[in-house]
Amino acid sequence: MDAPTDRDLILRARRGDAEAFGELVTRYQGSVFNVCYRMTHERREAEDLAQETFLRAHSRLDTFDIQREFGPWIRRVAANLCLNRLEAQRPTGELDEERDADESQSPEAALEVRERSEQIRGALASLPAQYRAVIELRHYQELSYNEISAELNL
Repeated sequence: MDAPTDRDLILRARRGDAEAFGELVTRYQGSVFNVCYRMTHERREAEDLAQETFLRAHSRLDTFDIQREFGPWIRRVAANLCLNRLEAQRPTGELDEERDADESQSPEAALEVRERSEQIRGALASLPAQYRAVIELRHYQELSYNEISAELNL
């Protein structure tokens, strides 16, 4: 038997079928977590935001346009929650260059990587959250500009 479509699961979940919504969570938890993690750079915060995303989606499932795809919608909900959180606090976490720094590199090179990462982090933090989200979705999620536009409802 074929797996039920998102549309079928949404219709069942709207009728109170918790297992149907659970299947949607299972299908999209990875991509929702990835959006949250790439935007916050904090695992615990990303987990909290991912959970909040599904709670919000569940409470607003009746407003979802069944003709649209669920994946972009749920990821947009996640991105919007992250944007709200980022507005309230400065993002933290290591940049890729800092995290991936070669342990065998010279202290001077390591210092240069750290300083460059701090400059980039400072520049990103100074951007409004919506602009920062575009950069992070493009760089970390490797989304196309059209996908970013759909995710952020631009």
